[in-house]
Amino acid sequence: MKRKTYIYIMALVCLISICTLSACKVSFSFNGASIDYTKTKTIQIADFPIRSSYVWGPMAPMFNNALKDIYANHTRLSQVKRNGDLKVEGEITQYSQRNKSVSSEGYSAQTELSMTVNVRFTNTVNQNESFERQFTATQTYETTQSLASVQEELVQAMVKDLTEQIFNATVANW
Repeated sequence: MKRKTYIYIMALVCLISICTLSACKVSFSFNGASIDYTKTKTIQIADFPIRSSYVWGPMAPMFNNALKDIYANHTRLSQVKRNGDLKVEGEITQYSQRNKSVSSEGYSAQTELSMTVNVRFTNTVNQNESFERQFTATQTYETTQSLASVQEELVQAMVKDLTEQIFNATVANW
């Protein structure tokens, strides 16, 4: 008799556990995006012009394409030209280099290249999430190398860093 009671109790515990777990909704997103797709369906991403005094020509198209790609690859949002539920716009405000370290002989040993973008993010679904903020990325290279020989690689790395920062700030809520 005790064995039968034990089986009934275990069956009841299992049934309650299954009902409780099936009532919960667990959602995992491996790309970090936390978007309610029932309310937010579109995103408008404007091209970022260069407003910096120092310019490298391919930088703006490289940045603009990477920014659009990160949203296309990591969200289900449709990109639209106007009236998006989310709106990302801004400009590249700074692209510069400076000496980062000095050698024992008193010469520059490393140079730091930096890129800053100003971003205006508008969330028409939840205005509290809208912001205007600057994002900066830097890369360092040995002064024995010419900027021309490393510039493309360094800008690509900075663009990747900047687009990830912007993505996380806008839709990942980090």
